[in-house]
Amino acid sequence: MANKKTTKATQLTKAAKSAMTDAKFPTLLEAIERVVELSKDSKMSNDFLLAASPEIGLLTDSYGITEQQAVLFCICMERGPRRVDYDDFARHLDMSNIRVLSYASDIDALVHRRLLRYRDVNDEDSFDVYQPVIKALKRDEAYQLPPRKGLDCNELFDQLNMLYDDLSNDAITPDDLLAELETLLADNPQIGMVKHLRELHLGGENLLLLLLFCHLLINNDDNDIRLNQLEGVFSEKAAFTRAKGELRRAEHRLMQRGLIEHRSVDGIADTNSYCLTAHAKRTLLAEMKLSGAEEKIADVVGHATLTAKPMYYPEAIERQVTELGTFFAPEQYAQIRERMQQRGFRHGFSCLFYGGPGTGKTETVYQLARQTGRDIMVVDVPQIKSKWVGDSEKNIKALFDRYRELVRRSEVAPILLFNEADAIIGIRKSGATNAVDKMENTIQNIILQEMESLDGILIATTNLADNLDTAFERRFLYKIRFDKPDASVRCLIWQQMIPELTATDATTLAAAYDFSGGQIENIARKHAIHAVLHGDPESLLHTLQGYCATEKLDSKSAVKRIGF
Repeated sequence: MANKKTTKATQLTKAAKSAMTDAKFPTLLEAIERVVELSKDSKMSNDFLLAASPEIGLLTDSYGITEQQAVLFCICMERGPRRVDYDDFARHLDMSNIRVLSYASDIDALVHRRLLRYRDVNDEDSFDVYQPVIKALKRDEAYQLPPRKGLDCNELFDQLNMLYDDLSNDAITPDDLLAELETLLADNPQIGMVKHLRELHLGGENLLLLLLFCHLLINNDDNDIRLNQLEGVFSEKAAFTRAKGELRRAEHRLMQRGLIEHRSVDGIADTNSYCLTAHAKRTLLAEMKLSGAEEKIADVVGHATLTAKPMYYPEAIERQVTELGTFFAPEQYAQIRERMQQRGFRHGFSCLFYGGPGTGKTETVYQLARQTGRDIMVVDVPQIKSKWVGDSEKNIKALFDRYRELVRRSEVAPILLFNEADAIIGIRKSGATNAVDKMENTIQNIILQEMESLDGILIATTNLADNLDTAFERRFLYKIRFDKPDASVRCLIWQQMIPELTATDATTLAAAYDFSGGQIENIARKHAIHAVLHGDPESLLHTLQGYCATEKLDSKSAVKRIGF
């Protein structure tokens, strides 16, 4: 019966289209809005399908779906686009809950078309509109599935990013993911990585694991994989438990094949941390042109992992940091970036935070990232300056290449953080003759060139602004000087760090000791340790004053430092 109704409705729709050839709607969103309006309490009747046929026809042609699927998609856009379920259809169409369940196959088709996705693969009764679909609609474009055949290696990793993102969001099961991946690899035998994978003859969980390692390195710049990141590829808990033991003992098949290994920290293997081997990178990922030095010169810190921390600044710094936070908000940032492009200005943004140690420069970057939903690519500055002449230049170029790739793959551009960057943004050496000086000048020149073409956000922190090369100074659009907090701000920091401190005692300490926030935190930590070991002191103020006396070395009595 349902098929007969659908056929009849289709005939009516075709007739309506031929009779209304001049009826055009300027945007897909307007067509969706019209379908939502006409479908209200319609029970999906033929009269409704006829009345809405021009709009439904636009959607079926644009997305390659049926009429009923087009109507359900429109209702999902209106009722969602998050947390839509069959009850929403029943209420909107004025149908019984039993009747709307007959559309389950249409929902499956919309999920397969990636217009919708299930919120939880274990519960197919609720779903979301796929985020790229919404982004495309904002541009009045119909989202099309990316091609699955004839891909290059970069496009293959775009597909892996999408599929593993679905897995992490419980929108696909490990078994379904494996089937998708096997089809994807079979459709693209021309890719070098696929050729090497075929030679390995891996299947099941081993293939899922190895591709997860490759995905995390290329798409997330993550070369420090923890056990909790691997659990999602196992259908059963027992299988994951078994694999954990094999990984810790270095008995897992991927380790025996020389594809993954324990990460080494100061020469000691960390049995809870894993990475691809150099051999795996050279063979599987040769097309991705990873840095030849293969040095870990940056870590990506996810904004969701950052802990909220109250920050206290003098009024002038507070105003500048607040303005920067407003600018970094994704919607505002996108508008400003677009305006800069329209006017022919550089649309990358470089910022310098400078001032004494412990004044909150680095923590400010982390809090701005947390507040604006931006991940941080934290550069290990000493690691850039490799002891091997020539590798440093390769490292810095590879760093910016990875940042560009991260920006391209991220919905919200991450922050590139050069923390304690004194060593690489200092005054360039004039007339450099030895290899080391030439290398350092080359590094700085590369960074300066990259800052000119930057598409994203770069923040450098430094304690030595007086040593800043003028070429760098010109390229930093925003420069914020972080001074030590004044007495009123120090009082707030004391109370925040040590809540049991009275306002009077906090004022006393703030007035007596011209400390930075970092120094006050050191004292608070000492107090916490003392409380664990010996209990609360009889006189909290007296104890803290003792810590204050030893916190800052007396510059008059300190031994003079040896060096240049």
